Amino acid sequence: MTETEKNLIQQAEEVARDQRQLVDADPYRQAFHIMPPVGLLNDPNGWIHWQGRYHMFYQWNPFAVTHGAKFWGHVSSTDLVHWMEEPIALAPSEWYEKNGCYSGSAIDRDGELTLMYTGNVKDDEGNRFSYQCTAVSRDGVHFKKQGPVIDSLPKGYTAHFRDPKVWEEDGVCYMVIGAQTLKEEGRVLLYRSENFRDWSLVGPLIGSQQEPLGDFGYMWECPDVFRLDGQDILIASPQGLASDGTNYLNRFQAGYFPGTLNLSEGIFTPGAFTELDKGFEFYAPQTTESADGRRIMVGWMGVPEQAEDRHPTLEHSWIHCLTLPRELTWVNGKLFQRPVQELEKLRTGNPIRHTGVTRSIAPFELEGIEGRTLEVQLSGVDLQAHDYLDINLHNETVLKLSMMEACDITLERTVIGGDAREQRYGSVDQVAEIRIFLDRSSVEIFINDGELVFSSRHFADPKNQAVTFAGDWLSEPVIEAWKLKDTR
Repeated sequence: MTETEKNLIQQAEEVARDQRQLVDADPYRQAFHIMPPVGLLNDPNGWIHWQGRYHMFYQWNPFAVTHGAKFWGHVSSTDLVHWMEEPIALAPSEWYEKNGCYSGSAIDRDGELTLMYTGNVKDDEGNRFSYQCTAVSRDGVHFKKQGPVIDSLPKGYTAHFRDPKVWEEDGVCYMVIGAQTLKEEGRVLLYRSENFRDWSLVGPLIGSQQEPLGDFGYMWECPDVFRLDGQDILIASPQGLASDGTNYLNRFQAGYFPGTLNLSEGIFTPGAFTELDKGFEFYAPQTTESADGRRIMVGWMGVPEQAEDRHPTLEHSWIHCLTLPRELTWVNGKLFQRPVQELEKLRTGNPIRHTGVTRSIAPFELEGIEGRTLEVQLSGVDLQAHDYLDINLHNETVLKLSMMEACDITLERTVIGGDAREQRYGSVDQVAEIRIFLDRSSVEIFINDGELVFSSRHFADPKNQAVTFAGDWLSEPVIEAWKLKDTR
């Protein structure tokens, strides 16, 4: 480790220590989500299960609650529930990363935990340069940088060339990376290597002008490709999509394409793009494979350039968090996102259970279902034509279900830092089950075991802990709730 890197890490650690009391005093500090110790967190990075532990790295600016020269923060866990803060993994200390250790991924190479990330550099005129770099560790904690393995841009592309996701298949290493053409068209490029040092471009895997996509964004960030239940899937975060009815309402989007991957030719033939999450805050997800073979995804519960200057946590010197881990499955042509089973460890005591809940147009509460850290589950919902159901969380965020030909679902909240109300929308054929995770400043809602998901920050008055129900329905659903513990 160079002296520059040591000094940067020491400065970041000192800021975190000095600000700890202020940060911890925030009533919106989460109880069981991954958050930065101070400053700004964004993309999940290097998400991997390695030698018995899950390792999650994340983009981190320890010195401010704005985007700047990013470090890699690091936490680890054995159970996806209890996270241990690890020493800083990467600091932007070298010439090839001096303006930030940008996003990337991790892989096991000959028993070493190996990171690949984008080194971001800007010159005095503001020109950008991008380098794809590696760092290795034998203990999973202390990393030795090895410098760039890709130090030049492919012909016809800008320096918006970042976020490598690496994997190994049949003894060959592959990497997908987000890119932008000189015509400002988004792309995902595929590289391959026999030794993890010498990388060759196979081709543009998929891009914004590829049929049948048409004009589909000016930059694609954070790509991820994998095979799940016999289906090839590509995840990406395209920037520059225009809103389309109830779709693409956030500043930037994250979604998936089912399709067919041809590794030898470097082509992904896509089906339709689907947003992964219909809530207000979700971006830059990354997946890994668990020890027992599950595909697990975590995303950033934020969106670049969207209300980031208005979060109430800013006055306590921190902003943003990651989502809960979600198991992905491919069911009847859809990607489902189920909260991982391990999250049941968050529950305290026996469930609060209400059966045969009957309709009431006037809002009502159910005994014991209240609190700021809470899991609520409704089963046997079975809405019929013209039925509706509203669930009001802390008099701030409201989930509204209305059954017509299909079940139209609306999530509504107060604009962050404002007074107006705003909405996001989704739809499924029928709702049978609803599962809600409430933390002190977030809500994650899973419809039908993850067929449809809403993730949002939730800045309710800390004194208001009520959950109320209202609506007109014929079925008598079972409603259960658990108090959730603080794992900090």
